[in-house]
Amino acid sequence: MRTVNISLVGVGGQGTLLTSDLLAKTAASAGMDVKKSEIHGMAQRGGSVISQVRFGEKVHSPIVPEGSTDLLVAFERMEALRWRSLLAPEGRALINDLNLTPITVSSGQQPAVEDMSERLEREFPDAVLLDALSIARELGNQRCMNMVIAGALSNLTPFKEEQWIETMRKRIPARMLNVNLEAFARGRAVAFNTEMKKA
Repeated sequence: MRTVNISLVGVGGQGTLLTSDLLAKTAASAGMDVKKSEIHGMAQRGGSVISQVRFGEKVHSPIVPEGSTDLLVAFERMEALRWRSLLAPEGRALINDLNLTPITVSSGQQPAVEDMSERLEREFPDAVLLDALSIARELGNQRCMNMVIAGALSNLTPFKEEQWIETMRKRIPARMLNVNLEAFARGRAVAFNTEMKKA
């Protein structure tokens, strides 16, 4: 199979890197050649975070070329816009419908984006929007928001649900496993029901 490029973008503390790790390990367990790269930035301070996962028969580099991302997974709306240039012409976007105020805005270095919804609709007309935080809160643990996103993401990959769950069982501490598995299932169900509907 050809190399598939997935870029996951968010801010520090959202679990972006754990989600990319699960994706990479699931792809590897499915027999794919996998390469992964991470740019943490100011991850501990709520700064921008990006991780890229590439998988296929043979992957030579961990870096996704500009404009070659098949699937852009944004954990926050502003990060989707920030990394729009990564998306391939026929690429797809999965966007968590969440607004976080970037450090550059709260510190006065940049103005806030006023027309966020209009810009998102213009830049990503076929995006899948997911309110992962609301689902996580319903489960009583907003920290599992990233697993809701992972569940939605799983529907857009060639890997079976069982392969994802096996990876989660190996990677997530036992005391947190059940709520994360439930979050994954909820995200998977929502994305399945809304897949490729316009945002």
